[in-house]
Amino acid sequence: MSDTSYDSVLVGYTEEPRLYEGQLSSWSVKLKDTELQEMLDKYTTTKNAEGQGGNVYLKLFMSKNGKPCCSVFDPNSEAAKTKRAEKKAKAEAETSDLPF
Repeated sequence: MSDTSYDSVLVGYTEEPRLYEGQLSSWSVKLKDTELQEMLDKYTTTKNAEGQGGNVYLKLFMSKNGKPCCSVFDPNSEAAKTKRAEKKAKAEAETSDLPF
């Protein structure tokens, strides 16, 4: 079993990508109202004092077996929490090195 932790949750398969002149031109994902509400309830990022945030991030990608998929970023996942902690520690380390 892999030790990889993910910061996203698979939403499901999407419609096949559309090509124009041999290049990827567009991609569609269909969400039911209940799925959309669940994303708003579970996966919305927090807002800061300036009102920034409150976003839901979707990612369209091709699976390893070549199927088009969609995932949603889970800000509450262990992987996301770990990345935030590492980013915060790095920022604090950079600012603590200042001579003044």
